[in-house]
Amino acid sequence: MTINLSEQKKDELKEERIVTPEPIEGEASEERVFEGLRPKTLDDFIGQRKIKDNLRVFIDAARIRKEPLDHVLLSGPPGLGKTTLAHIIAREMGANIRITSGPAIERPGDLAAILTNLKEGDVIFIDEIHRLSHVVEEILYSAMEDFEIDIIIGKGPSARSIRLELPRFTLIGATTRSGLLTSPLRDRFGISMRFEFYEPEELKTIIDRSSKILGMDLTDHAALEIASRSRGTPRIANRLLRRVRDFSHVEHQETVDRDIARKSLDKLDVDALGLDNMDRRILKTIIKDYSGGPVGAETLAVSVSEETETIEDVYEPYLIQIGFINRTPRGRVTTPAAKEHMQKMGLI
Repeated sequence: MTINLSEQKKDELKEERIVTPEPIEGEASEERVFEGLRPKTLDDFIGQRKIKDNLRVFIDAARIRKEPLDHVLLSGPPGLGKTTLAHIIAREMGANIRITSGPAIERPGDLAAILTNLKEGDVIFIDEIHRLSHVVEEILYSAMEDFEIDIIIGKGPSARSIRLELPRFTLIGATTRSGLLTSPLRDRFGISMRFEFYEPEELKTIIDRSSKILGMDLTDHAALEIASRSRGTPRIANRLLRRVRDFSHVEHQETVDRDIARKSLDKLDVDALGLDNMDRRILKTIIKDYSGGPVGAETLAVSVSEETETIEDVYEPYLIQIGFINRTPRGRVTTPAAKEHMQKMGLI
């Protein structure tokens, strides 16, 4: 598989940025040690109430009819619990789950191998489903709709096509870029759900639960401090909690209060709103060097020594989400809220 420069850069940033919503190197093995951090049931899953309530109805109805659940599309920013919810769906349906990703299915034969090994009612979870190749996607259409696939046996003039029947299964697709999904693929999902960012109080509940599993004595103020810096993302919240835990152990603090949490997160260069050094650098550049904007993305990228695509795909989304940057036809413009935050931080 060919990886372009911007994708390589994003992978490097995942490893460097503690506030990236993507998994970072070594995190998967660390999470396996504390597997209890991942909710096992819909009741344990915190937040996304509308999704949970609707999903509970769909699952109960499928069980009553003794049918597999309709295909499910989960979309939204990374780190909000799409993979976790896929596991919960399989568990609630009493089904086995097979996990793969769009980039991993390179050829139609790869998909055929997975689908022909499924059993009745099984769940297949495809992460980053928007990155499926068009050839593989074409095979998936008939599999989702008719539970059949056509495969080619042999080569050249002697090649022939045979149709294989598949057991009825549930496909759960997850995507962070729903706009990149083709209409034919999107239309084949009977259930479509979009994840939203979490409120600090919801993240605090997640952090309280995780701290108990990790055996931490965490005060309410400390939990809220971590939650407020977690960018509305449970994955970041649990990551910051584990790092605060490291600092408290080294400093021999049995109880983690707000002061310890704040000092730990400050050392990690994560400010009160979850911004890191590059986020603040981008804001400072627009405010000080370009009088608040507008400034073009390419000019801004040169000013902060970054790639344009990295600015647009990695840094800008959160700054736009919290209302610190606006995209205009003439370029990027900072808001009064951004200037106020930077003044409060003593950076301008």
